[in-house]
Amino acid sequence: MLKTRPYLETDKQAINSLAIEAFSQYMSHYNDWELIKSVVGNIASLAGISNLIVAELNNTVVGAVALVHPGMDMNENIDPSWASIRMLVVSPDHRSKGIGKQLTTECIKTASENGFKTIGLFTSPIMEVALPMYLRLGFEKVRDIEPICGVDYSLYKLEI
Repeated sequence: MLKTRPYLETDKQAINSLAIEAFSQYMSHYNDWELIKSVVGNIASLAGISNLIVAELNNTVVGAVALVHPGMDMNENIDPSWASIRMLVVSPDHRSKGIGKQLTTECIKTASENGFKTIGLFTSPIMEVALPMYLRLGFEKVRDIEPICGVDYSLYKLEI
């Protein structure tokens, strides 16, 4: 049975490896995969500025996401008054089971419980599953942002 829970320090290696595995399908799209890999492979570093949420299936880590608190996301595209969703990753072996949706819904719930009014995120059209899911959950496109390592991205937000 799938469950979500807060990140534990003992999850560090599992979620960092999972993030690289999850993003590897996009390797050929980025013009600097090694840079992307170094950022993605350090998802656990977000634990200090976010609610880092882990998805487990049969005691195996199969997904993770960070809900970064308002004012803590240093990305210039995220308004400082917004919370932000960063690094939603799901194991390629466990996709199409609603794990990404459950993790995102958990972020929205946590944001609401903490009184956060807006959640921002940035994503790319190459993320053919994540982008439509965010739109179905009510995120709206704000604007296009600078490409990241040659990949087009846009900023989205959800008013809670």
